Amino acid sequence: MRTHAQAVIIGGGVIGCSILYHLTKLGWTDVVLLERDELTSGSTWHAAANIHGLHDNNNITRIQNYTMDLYNALEAETGQSCGVFQPGSLYLAQTEAREHQLRLQAAKARYYDMPFREVSRAEAEALHPLVDYDGIRCIMFEENGGNVDPSGVTNAYAAGARQNGAEIIRFCPVTGTEQQPDGSWIVRAQQGDIATQWVVNAAGLWGREVAALAGVTLPLQPTEHQYFVTETIAEIAGLDRRLPSVADRDGEYYLRQEGKGLLVGAYEKDLRFWAEDGTPQGFGHELFADDLERIEDNMMRAIGRVPAVGDAGIKRVINGPMIWSPDSNVLFGPVPELGNYFCCNGIIPGFSQSGGMGLLAADWIVKGESRYDMFAWDVARFGAWADAAFTKARVGDQYANRFKIHFPNEERSAGRPMRKRPAYQLQRDLGAVFGLNYGWEHPLYYGYPVGAEDETEGFTRQGWWDQVGTECRMLRDKAGIIDISNFAKYRCAGPGAEDWLNGLFANRMPVAVGRSCLTPLIGVNGGIAGDFTVTRLGAEEFWIIGSGMAERYHTRFFAAHPLPQGTTFESRTDAMCGFNVAGPKAREMLQRLTNTSLATADFPFMRSAWVELAGVRCLALRVSFTGDLGWELHCDEADQGRLFSALVGAGKEVGAGPVGSRALMSLRIEKGYGSWGREYSPEYWPQEVGLARLCKMDKDFLNKPAVADTMAQAARERLVILSLDAAQTEASNADASGGEPIFKDGQGIGRVTSGAYGYSVGQSLALGFVKDVSAGDEVDVMVLGQAHKAVVLAEPPFDPAGARLRA
Repeated sequence: MRTHAQAVIIGGGVIGCSILYHLTKLGWTDVVLLERDELTSGSTWHAAANIHGLHDNNNITRIQNYTMDLYNALEAETGQSCGVFQPGSLYLAQTEAREHQLRLQAAKARYYDMPFREVSRAEAEALHPLVDYDGIRCIMFEENGGNVDPSGVTNAYAAGARQNGAEIIRFCPVTGTEQQPDGSWIVRAQQGDIATQWVVNAAGLWGREVAALAGVTLPLQPTEHQYFVTETIAEIAGLDRRLPSVADRDGEYYLRQEGKGLLVGAYEKDLRFWAEDGTPQGFGHELFADDLERIEDNMMRAIGRVPAVGDAGIKRVINGPMIWSPDSNVLFGPVPELGNYFCCNGIIPGFSQSGGMGLLAADWIVKGESRYDMFAWDVARFGAWADAAFTKARVGDQYANRFKIHFPNEERSAGRPMRKRPAYQLQRDLGAVFGLNYGWEHPLYYGYPVGAEDETEGFTRQGWWDQVGTECRMLRDKAGIIDISNFAKYRCAGPGAEDWLNGLFANRMPVAVGRSCLTPLIGVNGGIAGDFTVTRLGAEEFWIIGSGMAERYHTRFFAAHPLPQGTTFESRTDAMCGFNVAGPKAREMLQRLTNTSLATADFPFMRSAWVELAGVRCLALRVSFTGDLGWELHCDEADQGRLFSALVGAGKEVGAGPVGSRALMSLRIEKGYGSWGREYSPEYWPQEVGLARLCKMDKDFLNKPAVADTMAQAARERLVILSLDAAQTEASNADASGGEPIFKDGQGIGRVTSGAYGYSVGQSLALGFVKDVSAGDEVDVMVLGQAHKAVVLAEPPFDPAGARLRA
């Protein structure tokens, strides 16, 4: 066994073997995989191993299709069969919402050139004659859907890795992972210790226990999961081909051919958690006792759709463990607080995603950043607030609603409320409906009866649509109060603060006290890793504001740029709260609460000062994400309730009131403002999003060589604002929300990143990336998967000259 390695991967399931294989494909051959038992032990060996390409997240769609394409190539490369069956998959829609989802996915498939199309009932009956299609509104067919052999795929990855020089050691439990002073690691294992630069935790059911060896707590919880296989079915035995699988997600089961029978699996409401206090070390290829009564309702729906299931006997039942994250996505990426400790844990559709996970993990480990923006998977999306109780509640909800549609603007209530600010109850008393942002409860909109739940959800305009419009118009006509406490806030102070910030951010830091600037943070590949507002508060003190949900993600970049001696950088997000007061009467409203002059001559745009508002000391910044006259006000958390009450009282005197984050979404889109995680991402270059002017190439900053390379190239596409045809959006009762493909003359040219109705400009709007178009061009935006005419605007429809901001 080697005593030194570039990377040590812990876990010999399909994911660990894929990461090992992909590391060798990037040239890292001095890599080792340690498996406590036999390869595929844990949850890999008993997986149903279905594969499919489409996902609601565009980048996950891309990596799932990479994975599906890889299996046949892997067989050819290694000589190891992956047991690939690709007879296709039929997707059934019983509801209007499911039809919307499938049509949107078909539009995405067309954009990404993937074989996914609508079929008629007659064609579906020819493809799968055992299915009763009564009551089905829409049928889609994915031509390369199917399943693989779990053991075959895992061993193919392992064979490919070995061929490229990797070492795999079985029956070698890991007993410790110890970080060294230089950031490297010692992995202590039963057969000896290995010194390594990288540790990769791909330990599956034991991911929590392996993470704990490094002092890391991962929000993971296993459950039981059952599927069964029928005896031989005569109609299948009589066929000379394999039947396509059936995705009847409204029926809450999955079904495919297995041998000459059918395999049926279910995610039941009456779920069973397992190993809440830790996965047993001796667990391997065991299964749980059968408990088919628990999935009886799902079975009956399957029988109703495919009667042959009910006529056949049951050959075997598989009841095995799966391990889940709170949102059922993988916990992926380097642990921000540790150097060179990579996680890939909590994977559910492992055989649809294994290749992509291996590819992106190898990217990140070898090159410093993955090629796609995968924040939806990033382990940094959860913090310490995602405790065991929250994780269990969310996992229970995810399991029981595995096939529930993830709608735009979806908010699930399980495990909440989590973190509450002092103004929470005051806001609730005003009818606030709350969303979740990095654990924090924050108001989405107001006006609902106290205690009432807004259950409306869908792809069309929902029950909150009119109320959000009321809030938008109030702010544009008078003023609004928006809770921005969930923004990330940092303080940097000391003699080296200015130099450190200049070496971190792409823009030049403010020189004069009281001045502010906007600045990008550049990623390893030269894209936009973040966008921040930086304000100089004193000779050696700065205040930095960024995306709240990205705070833990951004700590990786902060850590990559060491602080000089005597300089501090600290998060103030938990300790400080804030409100944005914006609108044409914002000055009049705030002036009632302070003796500080807010006149433009005394307090111009992009300036800041400490002020006292209704007796509360606030840092006031004259900026506004609404694109209107406004101030951001940041105060100590203990003062938030008092400040909110004072703002609401002053607002009443000018016809203003509280406004939620959904109104803010509409308002910022009217102004054409991008948002991190949507328009600003490591995938996008500064010149593609209009931020090139903020990258000062005459100074050094983090990842400057990478951005110099990208900015030397022509933009691949550019961010534009689109106005959708009013008659069509009214007829469909829907606006773009993000992810919809954009076509021109039948060719895919881009995709929507954000969308909303612009209430104050009377237009349905979308921000998106496109190529080969100019202002005034007409395009098609695939809202609900249907073409909606749109025009590329030359400028934002609201206040394009910025006169309101500077008033």
